[in-house]
Amino acid sequence: MPLALEAAGKIDHVQLKALIAGIAAFVSSAQLVYPRQKIRLCRDAKDNMVLECCLAARADLLITGDKDLLEIEALPFDLVIVAPGSFIK
Repeated sequence: MPLALEAAGKIDHVQLKALIAGIAAFVSSAQLVYPRQKIRLCRDAKDNMVLECCLAARADLLITGDKDLLEIEALPFDLVIVAPGSFIK
């Protein structure tokens, strides 16, 4: 996709290199988690896997644009779910 962005004129080559470096830095510090506990809280059952991963990773923040996740009012563990725009503010 990054190359498509450059080809479409949406970003220049310097921005593309910065994007790739940013993604590489993020991925290099990522950790693989294996959910151990099933959660059934989200109205979209497929999104429960995201919550299971957050619990396994002991995450304290989930940044998502998924409305089903954003509308969850109470969780049985400490996790703040915010939209990208709210996080940036």
